[in-house]
Parts: sequence; C-alpha cells; structure tokens
Amino acid sequence: MRAYKTELAPNNVQRTLLLKSAGTARFAYNWGLARRQEQFKQTGKSSNAIALHRELNRIKKTDYPWMYEVSKCAPQEALRDLEDAFQRFFKGRARYPKYKSKKNGVGSFTLTGAVKICVDRVRLPRIGTIRLKEDNYLPTDQHILSTTVSEHAGRWFISVLVDTESEIMENIGPVVGVDLGVNRLATCSDKTMYANPRAFKRNERKLRKLQRSLSRKKKGSNNRFKAGLRVGRTHVRIENIRRDAIHKITTVLAKTKSVIVIEDLNVSGMMGNHRLSKSIADASFGEFRRQLQYKANWYGSRLVVADRWFPSSKMCSVCGHVKEITLSERVYTCEVCGAELDRDLNAARNLEFAASSAETLNACGEVTSVEEEISVMQATSMNQESNAIRSVLDG
Repeated sequence: MRAYKTELAPNNVQRTLLLKSAGTARFAYNWGLARRQEQFKQTGKSSNAIALHRELNRIKKTDYPWMYEVSKCAPQEALRDLEDAFQRFFKGRARYPKYKSKKNGVGSFTLTGAVKICVDRVRLPRIGTIRLKEDNYLPTDQHILSTTVSEHAGRWFISVLVDTESEIMENIGPVVGVDLGVNRLATCSDKTMYANPRAFKRNERKLRKLQRSLSRKKKGSNNRFKAGLRVGRTHVRIENIRRDAIHKITTVLAKTKSVIVIEDLNVSGMMGNHRLSKSIADASFGEFRRQLQYKANWYGSRLVVADRWFPSSKMCSVCGHVKEITLSERVYTCEVCGAELDRDLNAARNLEFAASSAETLNACGEVTSVEEEISVMQATSMNQESNAIRSVLDG
C-alpha cells in the first residue's frame, strides 16, 4: 500500500461542501465517543463501530437530517477511527480518546466510495469534480483503497491510498553510517554532510510577530480569525521546509546505500536540555528515522539501528579508544593514536564499522540481532584499543 498526497484547488461551493463533510465527520466522532461513555456507565460495556453506525443510521433521518448532504462514508469512517483510537488505548499505545473541537482545526474526513482520479482533477462523491494543483501525480490506473481529505491553514489536501505492486531491486550501494545533529542535520561516514534548514529558527521572528498580533485581536471577531490563519500558514510553511529537506536526504540515502546505520536516539531525554530543546525539535530526528524505515523497504536497502548506549561519539574510529567528551568539543582528539577529526564524522564512521561487523557475522552464516552486532563490535573495538596501547608502550 502506498499513499499519494497533493493539494486541491476547490471553488467556493466545493469549499463549503468540504467543510460540511469535515464537520459531519467531527460530529460523528464526538457522538460516538459520548455514546460509548454513556453505555459503559450503564452496562459496563460499549458498542463497536458497526453497532454505532447502525444506531446513527436509525436516528439520522429524524434527528440529524443535515447529514444527508454529505457522503455516508464521512461519519462511517469517523466511527471506525474512534474504534481504532479505543483499541490503541486498550493496548497501552495511546491516551484515552478526546472530543474533537473546531478550535483545533477543521480536521479531515475519509471516503471509501467511488472516487475517480483524472490527470488534473479528482471526483469525490457528493462534492463533485475538484481541480488539482499538481498534474500527473496521483495514480489513475491503480485500485484506490481509501481517500482522505484534510485542511491545513485554509488549504485543502487529498491523500489517496492505493494497492500497488512494485519490484524491489537489489541495492548494491556501499554501507554508510549517519550521525544526526543540530549543527548539521546529517553527517555520513563517506564525508557527505547535509545542512540543517533550521526552518523554525528562520521563521521564529515572523511567527512571534504574528502571534503577538493574534493575541491583541478580540476573541470571536473576524480579524482574530484572519490572524489565526496567518499564524497557521506560517506553521505550515515551517513544516513544509523541514519535511522537504528530510525527504531529499532520506531518498538519496535509501537509493544509493545498501545498509544505513543510525543511532537509537533518546529524543525525549535530549529535549530535557532547555538550551537545545528548541533546536532538537526543529531538527525532527523522529521524522528522519520514520522516513528511512519505509524508504529502505522501497529501494531495497537495509536500516540498522544501533543501540542507544553505543558510544559512537566517545569512541575513536581509528583505534577504538573510548573517552569522555563534552558537547562543546566539536573536534575529536584521540589521546592514544593522536587522530583528530570532526566529532560528527567520527561518530558516523563508528556507526559504519558497526554495520561492517554485522555483515561479516551474517556472511559466516550466523543469524544475529542488532544488539548482538553491537556487542561484537564493542568487543572488537576493545581488542583494537588494547593492541594500540600495547604498541605505544612497546614503542
């Protein structure tokens, strides 16, 4: 399954229908959440999405006749989303579902009915044919599983999920270690360095002015609504700049490298540093790893995640000596072999060495996990350190 997302160009009539569809989906979600809470208080059990949809269909004609103005898929899929939210809550993967509010955004709605995609437009049930801002991007000859329409700061987007078959070619590129950072977004072991766009920092001053202007507007007024749209558009621009940079880097790595090694960073712990929390959030390390995971499957490469406690920044990539290093030291200087190189480049080379050790083990016919690969690499590094110290003493 693969999703394609692009922007819509609706007219005023279509924009009104899109708002009605999103509002109906939001209402159905809140109605289903209230019904499940009420049923649980009375009987200790609650209905699933199918039972709630049947109940909503029985009362829709008399209580909510305005719901017939939009597609029946909008409230139906909203109730399924509510069911998924409860399932994630029961499994301990998410918090308890909350009511949706228009104050937090118009939201989105999902359609599973007859959606027709053309080269430059798309036809949605009960809404009509809407022009696309990007031609020849959405697939026109593949089976559509679902279609999601969402709104962000006054702009409407459509995401199409299709079922496709693609032949994954064998990736014969080299092995590379990638060290993520704030000064540079990514430093590779082959000395390739990718700059950090610093999207939030570049637009922080403008965003501060817009938010100050928003706070001065009277609540409920049209001017406050317009000011909120300006703030939202700035946030969308920041997000687009950040995602564009990460997409370009991860695509190049997944296409040209056979094995990509990154660290399992404790981002939540790193955010505890109040001096670097804003820069770390702006770099979006989690999004970088998420994109690498699915793109590696697309292009036939393999992603290896090193252990969180692996000392990639503290270990010398030449002799394997491990020492303590502060955050302000940008050049790694080894006290044993005398090697001097960039701190991030040294960490990236250590990550590449981890993948090389793992490949050697796999070539011998042994099935190893990432933890076993790292432990073997650490043992090899200790042997290298001992040999280096012995040679210095003998000299």
